[in-house]
Amino acid sequence: MNVNTLSPSTLAFVGDAYYGLLVRELLAETNRPSGELHSASVKLVKAGAQAEAFKAIQPHLTEQEISIYKRGRNAHVNSIPKNSTVSEYHSATGIETLFGYLHLSGNDKRAKELFALILENFREKL
Repeated sequence: MNVNTLSPSTLAFVGDAYYGLLVRELLAETNRPSGELHSASVKLVKAGAQAEAFKAIQPHLTEQEISIYKRGRNAHVNSIPKNSTVSEYHSATGIETLFGYLHLSGNDKRAKELFALILENFREKL
């Protein structure tokens, strides 16, 4: 598969699942009841949190990664969740596109490096 030819929405589709899996793997280490794990997961994967996550990793991104993020951020979306702003949702789509791209291109190591940077800002939410 040539990941460079995939649409931003396809990359975001995969990136949403991959990012969510990274969050769930992290939370599994806390060994709490499933209801608490779900609540913590929602706090980390909602659009507002992903927009904050981008701010945490932005200075560490390569030019190519920023370009991929922008492809996702600028993609047309059909609807915005009621609990987020348009700006947050676009930023979240960008970060999901980036994580989808990294995963599908076999660069999970880089995705996990970026995720570790994100976690530095979210430790208090765990």
